[in-house]
Amino acid sequence: MTLPNYEIFALRYATLEARTRRDNFITHDPHDEPMPMDYFVWLIRDGNRAVLVDTGFNARQAKERGRQLIRCPIGALSHLGLQADQIQDVVLTHLHYDHAGNIGLLPNATFHIQEDEVNYACGRHMCKGLFRHAYDIEDVVDLIRRVYADRVAFHSGAHALAPGIELVRIGGHTMGLQSLRVHTARGWVVLASDASHYYENMQKPSPFPIVFHLGEMLEGYDTLRALADSPEHIIPGHDPLVRARYPFWGDPANDIVALHLPPKAGT
Repeated sequence: MTLPNYEIFALRYATLEARTRRDNFITHDPHDEPMPMDYFVWLIRDGNRAVLVDTGFNARQAKERGRQLIRCPIGALSHLGLQADQIQDVVLTHLHYDHAGNIGLLPNATFHIQEDEVNYACGRHMCKGLFRHAYDIEDVVDLIRRVYADRVAFHSGAHALAPGIELVRIGGHTMGLQSLRVHTARGWVVLASDASHYYENMQKPSPFPIVFHLGEMLEGYDTLRALADSPEHIIPGHDPLVRARYPFWGDPANDIVALHLPPKAGT
């Protein structure tokens, strides 16, 4: 069977400039230089289908957590010719506040999530502030309301969402974190999401410090490499280098880069 070649776009919607290297690695890093964090949602599309990956956070959450919200991530879809009510499928890689806000802005979507992630976000581990602090209770409640409205699809492990779009449970960062493998004209691209926040988390290797299961997180790096056609086909979840390495799509002021195109030469 010939697989579709999807376009993939990373839409930057927020940033955190005041972050240093030592904040981003679980092993000791003696350097104090800045290492900012960008926040993305992703859109996968071809002529027949558009799939949104994650939903970002909103103005309230940005204020409470000291992040710079550049634009509403759902509103930013208009730069790709889409409106919120046209989105039929949303993949939630996990339920942390920066990946699962704005659910209420997508009135016609079915939300695809790992069953382990919902069990984690609603279970006994949330009695511990260490695990709970990256979740926003309103996001979790919003998702549960959609469970009761038959608009959540639960997955347990690998799942083919469509020909050429595969969901893969990774775990590690959270109990039910999932990444995506997407077929494009340049081969299989892997959207790691927070399986690796930065390229360097995998390269060292040294995971990002927010972690539920360290062993699964380290094994996840091997899984990502096995799924992708090359290291250049793996896209981390928060690295500003993504915008430096991939070409802008349309007006650079819109902060959208095309991941289905090869990285720029020399990056």
